[in-house]
Amino acid sequence: MVPPRPVAPLPLLGDTSDMARVIVVGAGVVGLSCAVRLLERGHQVSVVARDLPLETTSATAAALWYPYRAYPFERVTAWAATTLTELAALAEVDGTGVSMVPGTEVLRTGTGARPWWASAVPSLEPATDVLPGFEAGWSFDAPVAEMPVYLRWLTVRVEELGGTVTRMALSALPDLAPVVVNAAGLGARLLGHDGSVLPVRGQVLYVEQVGLDRWWLDSSGPTYVVPRSNDIVVGGTEEEGSWDPAPDDAVAKDILARARELVPELRRARVLGHRVGLRPARPAVRLEQSTSGTGQRLVHCYGHGGAGVTLSWGCADEVADLVGPA
Repeated sequence: MVPPRPVAPLPLLGDTSDMARVIVVGAGVVGLSCAVRLLERGHQVSVVARDLPLETTSATAAALWYPYRAYPFERVTAWAATTLTELAALAEVDGTGVSMVPGTEVLRTGTGARPWWASAVPSLEPATDVLPGFEAGWSFDAPVAEMPVYLRWLTVRVEELGGTVTRMALSALPDLAPVVVNAAGLGARLLGHDGSVLPVRGQVLYVEQVGLDRWWLDSSGPTYVVPRSNDIVVGGTEEEGSWDPAPDDAVAKDILARARELVPELRRARVLGHRVGLRPARPAVRLEQSTSGTGQRLVHCYGHGGAGVTLSWGCADEVADLVGPA
């Protein structure tokens, strides 16, 4: 396990007369989405996090809408459906970094059964052009968020609504507000004393855009190819329990070989960079409230695995419902 970074003293957020009513811990896509929803409902919100948005695991994500390594299925499907609707609406807004992109998930063995999350995707259809080596597939239009752009947009949205985003090293959940939302992702292992939260290491490559306008996914790899405006995200890996943040050259070669098999156009794409993200996996997403020993209300929202973007708005709505009216 990677040792935690040195913890700085927690600065005061002001005296009790002007203290934020809700503190959100975590500045990834889930924490920022929760903050936006709470601000829209009239709460005073401060987001605090060790890592600022562009430093989080969310910044590494290919950010293709797809329910991946998140449980339980029934709740995940509902959260994912809500998020798909919201992201589709944001795709119509300039500057969000979100777009609707057609694509196909290919299956090496086809049973004809619809995916467990199918009810969340009205446009889901059997693939008509199945690649050699695959037996079936599903095609649909899915949101893709260009995370550097999208995270900046979410941060600006928080600030426009009167919230703040502050770097803060924490050794425990803060006790400076009546309500704290724990959206710390992998950090919830320490802050929430939850040993069931474990990293699932994901390595990706960024290659130059060669005119690709569809996404492709083979979940057996997992292998995914997600086009963005100026590059293409290519992945990936799912290494359970690995805390290693450094890209591995041998792994990168394997990822690229799998991706080129899936999408031959990538053979002429130059590699632009590499990155690793540690997905916050858990046997089930934790979205519930509890009370601290001092009577403070805690709303927990973490353990989204590889589906933080996919579940973000559905979970944010439920967090706001749990927090209640301002």
